[in-house]
Amino acid sequence: MHTTPLISHKSMRSAYLVLTFAMAASIQPAAAEDTLSRLQKSAAVLDKLTDSTRHGIRPDQIGNADCVAVIPGFKKGAVGVGVSFGRGFIVCRNGDNWSAPGAVTMEGGSLGVQIGGETIDIVILSLDKDRRSKLLSDRFTIGSDASAAWGNGKSAHGDPNSKILFFAQTKGAFAGFDLDGVTLKPDDSGDKALYGKPMKNSEIVESASTPPAAQPLVSKLASLVHSESSSGK
Repeated sequence: MHTTPLISHKSMRSAYLVLTFAMAASIQPAAAEDTLSRLQKSAAVLDKLTDSTRHGIRPDQIGNADCVAVIPGFKKGAVGVGVSFGRGFIVCRNGDNWSAPGAVTMEGGSLGVQIGGETIDIVILSLDKDRRSKLLSDRFTIGSDASAAWGNGKSAHGDPNSKILFFAQTKGAFAGFDLDGVTLKPDDSGDKALYGKPMKNSEIVESASTPPAAQPLVSKLASLVHSESSSGK
C-alpha cells in the first residue's frame, strides 16, 4: 500500500524526462530552420546593398575587405530604453577565396537611434586583417576595439581612416544610428545549428567547409570580387 506514491513519483519523473527530451528534439530543428532562413535573408541583403543601381556597396570595397558581416533585420530598441539586436553571419578572406560563415549577434544601445523603420538590414566591412582575431573573439566593441564609420552617406565619427564600415538600409532608404558601443559577438546556437557541433568563429573561418545552405552568401561575395577584378584589368 505504500508503493503507490513511489510508483506515481517515478511515473511523473519519467513523463517529465520524456517531455524534456521531446522539447529538446523540437527546439533543435526549429533552431536549424531559423539559421537557414537567416542565411537566405543574409544573401538577399548582400545582393540588395551591392546593387549598382542603389548607390550601395561598391565591388572594390568588398574586394578590399578582410571580413564581411551581414545582419538582416536588425531590430531597433525604443528610444531611451531597451537594446537594439540582430543576428547574422561573418565571412572572411582565405587567400583568393571566402571562408565558411560564422554566426554572430549584434547589439547596440538604443540612445540616439535614428532609424526610420522597425528593422534595418546591415552589412559591415572590416578592412584591417590585423583586427580579425579580435573581430572573431567573444566580444568586439565599436569605439573601444575599433572606430567605425557609415559607408553610405553619413559618418558617426567623421573619421576617413576608419577600418570598419557600416552600410544599412530600411525600406529602401539610408538608415543610421550612433555606432559607439555597438558589439559583435559569436552566436553559438547559430554555429551549432549550422555545423552540427559547437565551433568557434575563428575555427570556422580558418578551416570549416562551407555548408550548402551558405553557398549563395559565399558565392555572392566571390562574384563581387571577380567583378571588381575584371573591371580593374
